[in-house]
Amino acid sequence: MAQAAISEGKYAQAFPSFGPERRGAPVLSFDRISESRPIRVRAGVSQPDVVVVLDPSLLYTANVTSGLKEGGLLIINTRKSSQDIEAKLGTKWCLATIDATKIAREVLGVPIVNTTMIGALVKATGLLRLESLEEPIKAKFGRLGERNIKTMKKAYDETWLKESG
Repeated sequence: MAQAAISEGKYAQAFPSFGPERRGAPVLSFDRISESRPIRVRAGVSQPDVVVVLDPSLLYTANVTSGLKEGGLLIINTRKSSQDIEAKLGTKWCLATIDATKIAREVLGVPIVNTTMIGALVKATGLLRLESLEEPIKAKFGRLGERNIKTMKKAYDETWLKESG
């Protein structure tokens, strides 16, 4: 995301936040994007505008809306309906849902949803152009780049978005 934003002339930074992880434990990752000024702060984000949940089991084991600004955007990889998600998490956020696991299995053959969820994020936020992500994805994934781009585009097309309230 950050590389694509920079290629569009924006300012960006991205970094993960690791605790005392074990394999398979939840990990936080942060992206900041600005259209107008360089980003100097390098701390974790405590009040995000957008939260992306790659693993649907986190809805039941973590507070995924912690600090999310009212009216912020929650993007979730889930097979559940928006009504089910809203019953669990409330309606004070905009909600985007996508069955990213299904798409990843169909296109990649494995349930790895990272690039799939980027498609959902781009669709729900409008922050970047899909085309801007193609080169960074090709560089990252090499011969698997085209398949990852396909999952991103499919998720973009299939993401469902509902405004807050």
